[in-house]
Amino acid sequence: MGSFLQIKIYRHKFIAYVIFVVSIGLTLGTLTCAMLLNQWVGNARIEAANAFSRVENELQYDADRIEAYMQRIYSNPGLLDDARSFASSSAEGYLTSRLDHSIYSQPLVSFPEDLKTYLYSWAQGEITQISLHTGEYGNVVRFNDNGIASYTFGLPNKDEAFHDTITKGFVYRKKLSNPTLGSQEFGELRFLVSSEQVFRSVQNFRVGEAAAVSAAGDIYLIGGHGEDLEQMSRLAAANGRTHGMISRGMLKPIFYVTFASTKFNFKFVSIIDLSTLIRQHAGMLITLFLIVLAAMVSVLLLIVYNLRDDALFLHRIIQSIGRVKTANFTTSRPARYRRNEYGMIARELDDMIQQLDKYIRNEYLLKIKQQETEMKALQNQINPHFLYNTLEVIRSTALVNRDTDTADAIATLGTLYREIVKKENIISIASELELLQKYLEIMEFKYPGRFYYQVNVEPALLSIPTVKFWMQPLAENFFIHGFDAGHEFNLYVVNGWEADDGYVLEFVDNGQGIPAERLNTVRRTLFNPDDASSGSIGLRNVYTRLHFFYGDGCTIEIANNEEAGVKIAVRISKEVIEHVQVDDCG
Repeated sequence: MGSFLQIKIYRHKFIAYVIFVVSIGLTLGTLTCAMLLNQWVGNARIEAANAFSRVENELQYDADRIEAYMQRIYSNPGLLDDARSFASSSAEGYLTSRLDHSIYSQPLVSFPEDLKTYLYSWAQGEITQISLHTGEYGNVVRFNDNGIASYTFGLPNKDEAFHDTITKGFVYRKKLSNPTLGSQEFGELRFLVSSEQVFRSVQNFRVGEAAAVSAAGDIYLIGGHGEDLEQMSRLAAANGRTHGMISRGMLKPIFYVTFASTKFNFKFVSIIDLSTLIRQHAGMLITLFLIVLAAMVSVLLLIVYNLRDDALFLHRIIQSIGRVKTANFTTSRPARYRRNEYGMIARELDDMIQQLDKYIRNEYLLKIKQQETEMKALQNQINPHFLYNTLEVIRSTALVNRDTDTADAIATLGTLYREIVKKENIISIASELELLQKYLEIMEFKYPGRFYYQVNVEPALLSIPTVKFWMQPLAENFFIHGFDAGHEFNLYVVNGWEADDGYVLEFVDNGQGIPAERLNTVRRTLFNPDDASSGSIGLRNVYTRLHFFYGDGCTIEIANNEEAGVKIAVRISKEVIEHVQVDDCG
């Protein structure tokens, strides 16, 4: 690292890269933190909105229950009469009035008991106090946490028990009148919904510090405690905005959001302390910091690695130039290929040195190798002529001795050898069939009266190009494995026809079949040149040559005939033949 920084050309680059990477990392980290903080604040606002919506729903449910109970009172004359009796200034007066208005043939209806049964239970304990007021006093029914009712009669309307404060709850007021007397009002029912019970429903929401602030300035703390929370809640409610920022102190910003109730004159205030929010997600922020730090370190290490490699390539270039100057062409470790100028130059210099060394060695040995090649070429030209002359001498001797069959066999063998040597590697199916027929004629001579062959190939197949000398190994495979010299009729048939999608060449014999286990082995290893377990080297060589010439458009199938012998079918697709013909013409 120290030697790397000592190179001036790279030191300034590295410093610039460090400044750039750190700046980008800090900027991305700051933007990501700001986005996360904004998302967390947004989540807190959504939680506060859901909590306020729950409170409003609870208040609406209570209003619906109270409205339903008012309908119940007006639909039950006995209950309405007992409610009017309950407006008496004392318990004795209430009981006396009940008896005066009772009818012996009908059961007595109790207004207080009906309140407990149909209203307190309906409201699930949220309505904790119901009072019936006349002009100067009010009678109260209170329910404790266990639902046990207590009664108070004759309390003045200005009593503290009737003061509307949000700390106690929310009051629904309903006028009570007697429809039989021309809707004359005889009192007012006041239903107190407990703030504690209503706001208890938002405990499952993550609202943090929250409060309900009435228009009179009364405050009910929902989450959190302390004078600071009360002061901030009042400031937020008095601000008039639905959300904003207030400061608790230096570097302690507080975000707030308010919701105004449509049911009662109060505001739901949620206080979001950003410092607390950051502490709650400290683990995520630390993880983000570590990721950004790791990314910056990784980028800087990658930069150092690349600059260091460039420096090494620069040294390599200088060394290569020195080797060329001193004519030192000894083999050196090749430079790794790099897609930059230094790497390409270093690699090209190494290649140039290697090419110079090869050129000198090739020029030194060229003449000797050329002489050896010329001598081998002359020898290859002499050998075929020597074989042809020898066969002709043997054939002449057979004719002198009047052995016509031997002379014909020798002539066929000479012609076959001459065709194999003379013809090109790519020939037509017709020429390949001629080579096969010459080989089969020799086999007829070898097994007179015991071997016969037939060639039935449609003219459409004769002009198809193919590789030379692949049919003979298939026939030779029959004479090695399937031919029975003691049998009087050994037959080898070649059929060829044009199918819808290609051409088919079929080689059929009536010799010995292949056992099932060995046939499976031959099929499995036929297309695997690395597996010699089946011993079918000739068949594999035929498939390899045909597949190399025709590609995937050529297949070979091997199967036993139903009666006797083996059938080998070679299928060549027409599409491949068109490409081969075009290439062959080119």
